[in-house]
Amino acid sequence: MKKDYNKAKIILGVSGSVAAYKAVYLGREFIRHGAQVRVAMTENGAKFVTPLTFRSALNAPVVVEQFANPDDWNLEHISWSRWSDLFVVAPATANIIAKAATGIADDFLSTTLLAAQCPVLFVPAMNTAMYLHPATQENMQRVCHLGYDVLPPDTGELACRESGSGRFPEIATIIDTCAELLNIRKTLSGKRILVTAGATREYIDSTRFLSNPSTGRMGFAIAEMAKRMGADVILVFGSTHLAPLSGVESISVTTANEMHDAVISRFADVDAVIMSAAVADYKPVEQKIGKMKKDKNNLNIKFTRTPDILAELGQIKENQKLIGFALETDEVLNNARKKLESKNLDLIIANKPGKKTGFAVSTNKAFIIYRNRKNEVLPLMSKRELAHKILSRLVKLFKSDD
Repeated sequence: MKKDYNKAKIILGVSGSVAAYKAVYLGREFIRHGAQVRVAMTENGAKFVTPLTFRSALNAPVVVEQFANPDDWNLEHISWSRWSDLFVVAPATANIIAKAATGIADDFLSTTLLAAQCPVLFVPAMNTAMYLHPATQENMQRVCHLGYDVLPPDTGELACRESGSGRFPEIATIIDTCAELLNIRKTLSGKRILVTAGATREYIDSTRFLSNPSTGRMGFAIAEMAKRMGADVILVFGSTHLAPLSGVESISVTTANEMHDAVISRFADVDAVIMSAAVADYKPVEQKIGKMKKDKNNLNIKFTRTPDILAELGQIKENQKLIGFALETDEVLNNARKKLESKNLDLIIANKPGKKTGFAVSTNKAFIIYRNRKNEVLPLMSKRELAHKILSRLVKLFKSDD
């Protein structure tokens, strides 16, 4: 992997772990690879290694106190977050991870983290019992859900002379991970990507509707990753419990017709559409006003088709790339390929519902099906990892036109 950081601007966050001294060596490696570095420390971190050590070894600005007199009159936690291309918290204690997971901002490091708009990488280093504690594990899942990255710690001898998970990773491993995060940030630069997510709802009356279990996780992961890869992102989403993504144009819809109108009206201005939303195929012909009352007879409801958004996009597309999803219970590859061909897609992601795949789970196992009849089989992975895979294939589609 190319490790030329090309003058990348990196904030190195140092929290109160015995491994704080290793952050000095990490900072020097960042600089050796061409990066510019600033250091944000917690007060506990500064008890392990002094700010003077970082200033002297890195010749870099170091801030510990939230309300110290700044070099200029910009709010430093805001100006630093806007300055940075990458934020690396190494070592990351259970405490700073918990703060990031819950949005607590009570010192310079946690406040700057909350304002960060760049990729953030946590590098945990702590005692094994602390690392494996359910609260820490849950907090790491939360920060991943918020769009941050976590580099798992190594296993080995710890400072407390115990052995287990929680050891600060090798510097070379961190350097490689950061290089990957920096390299992906420009791959979709200049592209405008529209992503759909979540479930649509088709109301039967004022309180009842037809829908599906989609949570929107896949689409939100794609939108968040596309933003990190440099794209200008529009996210059109239906029913979901997920919070809006920072820096992404978000459009909330309810019905298939509303999603159709939002997507079609913006299609001419985008370079690609990734349709990961679970759109209802049918809707009631008539929506009752108010709540229907029960009676002794069976209820018969007449349904009609909703707009086929993908098919319409496939008919009107010019130079845009079009990627669809196919959730199939039988003949997954055959049915997905038929969908790709009939709707004029460039790529389709196919999967089968299960305990760890499909709706309402954080993982997925998928096939990527291409127009040239090539199929790519992917192993079980997180939806964030799958999002990166899909967008990497989209980058190749764009390059094939160059």
